[in-house]
Amino acid sequence: MNSSLSLLQATSTLLVSAPQAAEPQLLDLDGTVFIMLGIFLILLLVLWQFLWKPYLRVRDERISRTEGARGKAVELENEAAARLARIEAALTEARRNGNTEIAQLRQEAQAKEQQIIAGAQEAARKMMIEARAKLDASVATEKANLQTETGVLARQIAEKALGRRLAS
Repeated sequence: MNSSLSLLQATSTLLVSAPQAAEPQLLDLDGTVFIMLGIFLILLLVLWQFLWKPYLRVRDERISRTEGARGKAVELENEAAARLARIEAALTEARRNGNTEIAQLRQEAQAKEQQIIAGAQEAARKMMIEARAKLDASVATEKANLQTETGVLARQIAEKALGRRLAS
């Protein structure tokens, strides 16, 4: 502990006895400041003219092109939507017309079917009338034939039953 105390005393005497230096200045304001300011302003003008102006012009052009392209894209989308709406309206109209025509054709087909069925029924009725007339004529002819044959058969049976010939 004694040695650390003596070390502490030796350092304090050195610090107190050391000469104090004057504080250094952070900025030296002499003639070079104006030269540096001039170089800065010239550099600023040169950079403004050759770097910043072209950069800002290109950036503005890019922004205007982008906005123009976006506007055109919106315009094209609106036009496409309008065309799609017109196409869908035309398609709906065509479907409606098609359905109307289909319904009309069905009605015409049903009317034609009814005409054909009526014609077929009429033809069948006429054929039945003709067939009945033929059948009635045939039945009448056969009855007449049977009546004549009945007379002949009755005569023959009577002749056989009596065993003699009958006078006519």
